Amino acid sequence: MKSDSSSQNCPPGLESNPPSTVSIDSFPRARVDPGPYTLAALCGIVAGIGDVAVNDLLFTALLVLAACMMLGMLRARRPWRWVIVVVVFIPLTELASYFAMGTRASRAQIYGGFLTVLPGIAGAYGGAVMRQVIDNLREGK
Repeated sequence: MKSDSSSQNCPPGLESNPPSTVSIDSFPRARVDPGPYTLAALCGIVAGIGDVAVNDLLFTALLVLAACMMLGMLRARRPWRWVIVVVVFIPLTELASYFAMGTRASRAQIYGGFLTVLPGIAGAYGGAVMRQVIDNLREGK
């Protein structure tokens, strides 16, 4: 009987077993709830409409802060996703208003729309912390 060199290094009984592989499909996938994402997109569109209508960066930042704080309280896990979903709709709404109504945004307004990420981060993580504090108070910790 001929033995190969790879079976000499293996413990007894493992020579005939193929190496186990783990594929991505073997892990269970988490179910995605579309409700909060729809609410986040709607809040981003409302913030974008407010940015186009009022043309005030502080008002837009306040809308983004409030929306991300609310979403961070609703779903405290991974709050950065709410910032991305809300803020991405502000420049998209400005672009849609340009094509629909011919309203041209200034460079400052476009850059300001992207800078609303900063109050969004503060709101989302602040809302997540508030949710954890409220959960701890309810549990009596």
